[in-house]
Amino acid sequence: MAYFMGIDIGSATSKGVITQEGQPLVGHYLPSQANYRAAVIKLREELLAKAGLSPQDIAKTVTTGHSVAGLPFKHERIADIRCCARGINRLFPQARTIIDIQAMSSRVIRLGQDGQVGNFIVSEPCAAGSGRFLEIMAHILRIDIKEIGPLSLRSQRPVHFTTSCAVFGESEAISRVAQGTPKEDILAGVHRALADKLCALTSRVGLEEPCAISGGGGLDTGLIKSLEDRLSVSLLVPDQPQLVTALGAAIMAQEKEKC
Repeated sequence: MAYFMGIDIGSATSKGVITQEGQPLVGHYLPSQANYRAAVIKLREELLAKAGLSPQDIAKTVTTGHSVAGLPFKHERIADIRCCARGINRLFPQARTIIDIQAMSSRVIRLGQDGQVGNFIVSEPCAAGSGRFLEIMAHILRIDIKEIGPLSLRSQRPVHFTTSCAVFGESEAISRVAQGTPKEDILAGVHRALADKLCALTSRVGLEEPCAISGGGGLDTGLIKSLEDRLSVSLLVPDQPQLVTALGAAIMAQEKEKC
């Protein structure tokens, strides 16, 4: 029985998935922190332990995301956009567009009928277009990042952010807090601002339904609701959107082994 491993090395979090006979067996993630190499080694050890496997049980490993030199195990690197597309295609074969919301950037990927990447666009290097903006707001409001989605859905009067810049957006949020604006209204406004950014990216690639979500931003129910309202679509959201690219890497590891 063959097992395959996919590791997605992200700027904030590193994720791993082991597949068995082409199906996800276990998934795991942990903070990348400052030392990506140490994070990947620890992730692999914990992932194997979670699956009850030894390194020798893994037929092939594919890594994606940030490049890390000197890893003490054999692996092949594949571009993360290809792995993301492969992961979504396995979960939602009908998907034709992916909105991938990562910690430091976001991107929109168009898929062909065969599930391969047809076109894509990546956000500019600004936190206002990524999950980092949500982390900044959680810190300002002194709430756990996991509370953002449910709390924002209680909003009655979402704040309108007058800027698309994360730095000025942070200042505006601080001013709103000082004025006594409810947290849920600030968060709903943040979601609308981020959704506007993502919709602008989507329009440049061209939205073709069905549209799926990947990346850690997919865990934020408030953001998903804002995106659905803004795009006028019902989004396909995986149970564990943060593991999609790692899953795709593991699937591609199996496909490479067959070649």
